Amino acid sequence: MDFSIKTIDAKSASTAYKAVKTACIVVGVFENKKLSAAAANLDKQGVIASALKSGDISGKPGSSLLLRNVADTAAERVLLVGLGDAADTVAEKAFQQAVQAAARSLANLGANDVVIALPEVKDRDISWSVRTTVLAFRESTFRTDGLKSKKDTATTGVKKIAIAVNATQAAAAKTALLQSEAMANGMDLTKELGNLPPNICTPTYLATTARKIATDYKMVAEILDRKQIQALKMGSFLSVTNGTVEPPKFIVLKHNGGKAKDAPVVLVGKGITFDSGGISLKPGAGMDEMKYDMGGSASVLGTMRAIGEMNLKLNVVAIIPTCENMPSGSATRPGDIVTSMSGQTIEILNTDAEGRLILCDALTYAERFKPAAVIDVATLTGACVTALGHHNSGLFTRHDDAHDKLAAELLAAGKQTGDTAWRMPIEEAYNEQLKSNFADMANIGGPAGGSITAACFLERFTRKYTWAHLDIAGTAWKSGAAKGSTGRPVPLLTTFLINRAA
Repeated sequence: MDFSIKTIDAKSASTAYKAVKTACIVVGVFENKKLSAAAANLDKQGVIASALKSGDISGKPGSSLLLRNVADTAAERVLLVGLGDAADTVAEKAFQQAVQAAARSLANLGANDVVIALPEVKDRDISWSVRTTVLAFRESTFRTDGLKSKKDTATTGVKKIAIAVNATQAAAAKTALLQSEAMANGMDLTKELGNLPPNICTPTYLATTARKIATDYKMVAEILDRKQIQALKMGSFLSVTNGTVEPPKFIVLKHNGGKAKDAPVVLVGKGITFDSGGISLKPGAGMDEMKYDMGGSASVLGTMRAIGEMNLKLNVVAIIPTCENMPSGSATRPGDIVTSMSGQTIEILNTDAEGRLILCDALTYAERFKPAAVIDVATLTGACVTALGHHNSGLFTRHDDAHDKLAAELLAAGKQTGDTAWRMPIEEAYNEQLKSNFADMANIGGPAGGSITAACFLERFTRKYTWAHLDIAGTAWKSGAAKGSTGRPVPLLTTFLINRAA
């Protein structure tokens, strides 16, 4: 799918749209029977207004109607999409639904090229509109049939998409387009990795993917094996690997886009390629979805691919501890005590709380980079799904000026992209639940506030730098008929890094 920006000359705007030669032009209509400026420009014969008046299209967000051979227009087809009840500026949700409706309609058309000519969105700039359009169309074409012996029937679909903007918006729109395509490519990688079965997407497979990103985008990849992990005394990470024959990997991927002396942003991704729960075995129903427990690592790799493609002027380091969590005669037992890389000891009360055990050693390893900030990303707790559902990722940081600033940056990036997060508390009172009679801490704090106590556990390993934790257990994948990786939080992370670089 080829995207481009089409500049509409403001001097000839009143006639510009009707002169656009394309297989299809997409314009908006409203519930109050009014037309967007582009739609009115095309409707000299009153065909579009008649369609609205007759009820052929309601104007509600998500509604659409295809018209052919509209008189006095150069476009072969005109696709009407509903924009809601406003006629001056458009609400962002209505715009999103309109673009998604256009993507659905165009997926089954024989139109080879299309021009998107939709109005501006209230309180949003052209960059937001371009990104929303690109991500919607790319989502509509993402396929999950790579491992099927017979592929799903391919639709014709549009090949070229031009987004119409005025001349004053053109420069910003072109920059946003390059960033959005890179972001979409990163999301696709994240979704592909997440959807792969665990017999293919192993720790070794993730390491190979990291090496390929390094080669393609001139990054530096370092892959540590078990002996090197042992030499670093990562006893907490290694305890999770005890029950599996699949070798663990510790992946470090460096994007050196900034100045040599600039402190990097470090992204840490949880990479449990399959989580059986270990000796604390999960129920069998739905256990297949535990292939998504490497969603944190997949999103970090997708983000690195995105910033590599856009050659972002920022130093970024990705750290991914990756392994399986399996039961066997050699597996870690509930009650075992292990020593982390930091020297702190951990009583493992539940082997299914393994993500924090691999992350804590990675967070200690991150100290060597003297980072500007560290963000860990993990499908960490079912408790976060209970708290926030599938709409917001959980965001946890300490509560002081530096961490409040980092939290604000991440929340703003989420709002920019629709990949939203919600800040949760970290307070000393919750640490009481992690007390152990036999070790420095327990790895679980009980069912009450489970996502918070998990974050409190991680926080103990991050006190030498500014840190945030994203719990994406509710947002990294969907279940049911729509089962599949969502590609989140690549938009949030990528936009956060773009904003930092700017």
